[in-house]
Amino acid sequence: MISVAQSSVKRIVLCLAPLAAALGGCTAFDGFMRFPAAERAAAEVPLAERTRLEPISRNLFVLESPEQTLVGVPQIVFTREDDTLSDIAREYGLGYDELIDANPGVDPWLPGDGTPVLLPTQYVLPDAPRRGIVLNIASKRLFYFPQVADGESATVMTFPIGIGRVGWETPTGEAAVVSKARDPHWYVPWSVQQEYAEAGNPLPAVVPPGPDNPLGKFVLQLDMPGYLIHGTNQPYGVGMRVSHGCVRLYPENIESLYSLVDLGEEVVIVNQPFLAGWHGGELYFEGHRPLEDDEVTSDEHLAKALLVVESGVELADLDAVLAQLRSIASDGSGIPVRVLLNDVAEVYERARVVRNTVEPDPNVPTLAEVREILDEPLDELDAEDDPDAEGDHDRESDKGPAAEDASSE
Repeated sequence: MISVAQSSVKRIVLCLAPLAAALGGCTAFDGFMRFPAAERAAAEVPLAERTRLEPISRNLFVLESPEQTLVGVPQIVFTREDDTLSDIAREYGLGYDELIDANPGVDPWLPGDGTPVLLPTQYVLPDAPRRGIVLNIASKRLFYFPQVADGESATVMTFPIGIGRVGWETPTGEAAVVSKARDPHWYVPWSVQQEYAEAGNPLPAVVPPGPDNPLGKFVLQLDMPGYLIHGTNQPYGVGMRVSHGCVRLYPENIESLYSLVDLGEEVVIVNQPFLAGWHGGELYFEGHRPLEDDEVTSDEHLAKALLVVESGVELADLDAVLAQLRSIASDGSGIPVRVLLNDVAEVYERARVVRNTVEPDPNVPTLAEVREILDEPLDELDAEDDPDAEGDHDRESDKGPAAEDASSE
């Protein structure tokens, strides 16, 4: 993070005093991404008439310089009659919540034939060391910075993640990968067995590898006791708050990450809902809705992001920029916006219209089953968690999905 004087930080926080009210009500940007399609598309060529291009890489981006803070480009895809936003999210490397936040006016289950869906496939990189694994729980994304040889271009891989639900938050901090397991057993903690039994769905003490194992086929165990990065047998929940604190990836994503990550790999977990960066001389700002149980205030989160902004904005312009950032933060669309243009349609102007590459899969759950999977975490928010339960005893695993399995890798 760029170093600034304490007085500068204090001044930024004071400027943000109206933010709490703004986050709870309408702002000048309240219509962002909510206009009818004909009004949102300000480009010379209407969206429906643009050439359908090939989608960009789902996960891998080249960093042209060590200072680069923005990767990817926003994309637009037109739905077909049978598509759901869950199908589209997985096909284009996104999580469910990401796509919902970027398209608040679109029915996730029946978007309809020919509906333009904005793919938030542009990302401001988290403010963290660019090595190993960086998890931003606020954006529900994992960023992996593999080591490169001298003379090679640096790259970053990014994947959507499921994180801990309310009451079982995924912690922030520094960790390391201490073991790996392929086809792990799940040694179910006693508290989890009780939870499932009370719900009328008892679990065995040990779940063997296979389609019923919620850990999926690959697991990375962290040195944070009880916390894992793993796959899932319910991929349609990726991108949501669904776990007991562990981090879940799509099966194809955890397989890729598993093959690249070595023991001892550094892991940094941050909570950064507001991200600012510069690209091509322009300021981009990405705002996510802060987690509902976040102990850090929105003012404090935004003040940290503004340290990056101050490095490139004349002080005379800072007040105008702050007004724009408050609006983008309150919208929570998760899409990097070019702040200084002050144009709510600018994302659509520069978005890449791409082919719909969703392929029907006869093995996917039915629409009713998917809805049940995705609605379940919302139902859990209303349930009272046991206040006497110890956090480390209600994870997907107390000591890893089988530390014994991982130690043999």
